[in-house]
Amino acid sequence: MEIARFGVEEWLNEWEAQAVYDIAGSSIDSLTLAEVLALGGSSQSAFLKDLWEKKMNYGWIEGSPTFKEEVRKLYQNVELNQILQTNGATGANHLVLYALIESGDHVISLYPSYQQLYDIPRSLGADVSLWQIRESESWLPSLDELRTLMRPNTKIICINNANNPTGAVMERSFLEELVAIAREVGAYILSDEVYKPLEEHFDVPAIVDLYEKGISVNSMSKTYSVAGVRVGWVVANDELSQCFRKYRDYTMICAGVVDDALATYVLQHKEAVLARNRALVTENLTVVKDWVEKETRVSLVYPSAVPVSFIKLEIPEETETFCLRLLKEKGVLLVPGNRFDCPGYARLGYCTQTSILKKGLALVSEFLKQYD
Repeated sequence: MEIARFGVEEWLNEWEAQAVYDIAGSSIDSLTLAEVLALGGSSQSAFLKDLWEKKMNYGWIEGSPTFKEEVRKLYQNVELNQILQTNGATGANHLVLYALIESGDHVISLYPSYQQLYDIPRSLGADVSLWQIRESESWLPSLDELRTLMRPNTKIICINNANNPTGAVMERSFLEELVAIAREVGAYILSDEVYKPLEEHFDVPAIVDLYEKGISVNSMSKTYSVAGVRVGWVVANDELSQCFRKYRDYTMICAGVVDDALATYVLQHKEAVLARNRALVTENLTVVKDWVEKETRVSLVYPSAVPVSFIKLEIPEETETFCLRLLKEKGVLLVPGNRFDCPGYARLGYCTQTSILKKGLALVSEFLKQYD
């Protein structure tokens, strides 16, 4: 089986450790373990006592009942048996595609987006049509274009909502029309939902709550700021969940006793995490807007209260070369847009600590002056 190299991950694996000012990531500033434990206030000691006494066996294979109950609260009409714990959203996406895609299937994938969603189907022998997002449409794709891509044998439509790298969000009316299009041919919709907007005025339902053949994927990494807890999940109808169980036995046993306990604890106190992260997103996005307005060589379609953004660079230099020089000369890390097949752009992960963001942006501006 051949598969393309994972462009973004290769870039981060190679260069992230060298960054002084890492403004390339896609998570909201990660919590320390001490900050996680402090979320529970007086319940912290009880949690630690319980954790201390846990046997380091496999634990609950599909995720503990308490974990599943917390996940169920994130959806409208989901039962516990529809929830399967995975090793992050990456594990969930892989499980779904591994279980459903066969050679010769037709797959439609949002593009650019998370590379798993189109290159894993290709590696499994699927015919993949790319559903382009467009800057002129605030980085949303065209539903009319989707209709032209659909075939009677379209097996699955893959999206990530909000989009990585642009931060664009498909809201309810858009998703409802997407579901109607998929339903015409009975296609599944796989929705990677790790970047749900933090501002409440966005109406972004989970695809599993809109569509009987919708598959929702999420994790602890982005919105919940604990990427070091390698826990994600997939939620689908009963028939699909039973199918995923079979394939899951070949890809993992469990996410781990400690990770399950920490994930559950964070979800039990998610309102405190979301309040902290909402404030950080709001403050840092204001910093980015002020910077873009003053920086003549940068433009940006602003993201929808999610931690990724995609700046456009007006520079007479290949983007990856620029980003590599920026790192080596200024210590600032961005992800070059060509890693998303979008030269001339760069992913700006602006939800790091505000002081790091401000210094990193100032150094980018300083670096851009060489072209004046």
